[in-house]
Amino acid sequence: MVCNRCIMVVKSAFEKLGFDPLSVKLGEVELGEELTIQEKENLSIALEGYGFAIMDDKRSRLIIKTKALIVELVHQQNNDIKTNLSTYLSDMLNHDYNYLSNLFSEVEGTTIEKYFIAQKIERVKELLVYDELSLSEIAFQLNYSSIGHLSNQFKKVTGLTPRHFKDVKLNKRKPLDEL
Repeated sequence: MVCNRCIMVVKSAFEKLGFDPLSVKLGEVELGEELTIQEKENLSIALEGYGFAIMDDKRSRLIIKTKALIVELVHQQNNDIKTNLSTYLSDMLNHDYNYLSNLFSEVEGTTIEKYFIAQKIERVKELLVYDELSLSEIAFQLNYSSIGHLSNQFKKVTGLTPRHFKDVKLNKRKPLDEL
């Protein structure tokens, strides 16, 4: 789950099957009781219909939590952390960053840093399309050291400059779950 709508859809799927989740957060659902094998299968089928999957093992949950923290950081908190990403993730997940990084790369086929950059670029695209902030304000909001750094990273990822992207409105935004 990568957004508030995802949370609503997942909660609704649980409720339609007669479950009352104690909490539904990004990448995590807490229930009051254990599910039977049949209940898990029914839930899995229902969630797959919406493009979700049950992650039941520890490693998968850690990847989901890592992604959720990055998405939340970039899309809801505007990258407002007072430390670097590796320290932030280590502190939030209570794991050594090298372990998190190796696990993420092994499972996802990309690095945490590339995933983080992809999320930031999608956020830049969103803000450019909304046309409410200048490029300078966007760079500041997303913790880029300069407009030049943002522009170079944007072009490296999209093949377009932010100005060209804004002008032609090509390659708009990708759904967060496709990053």
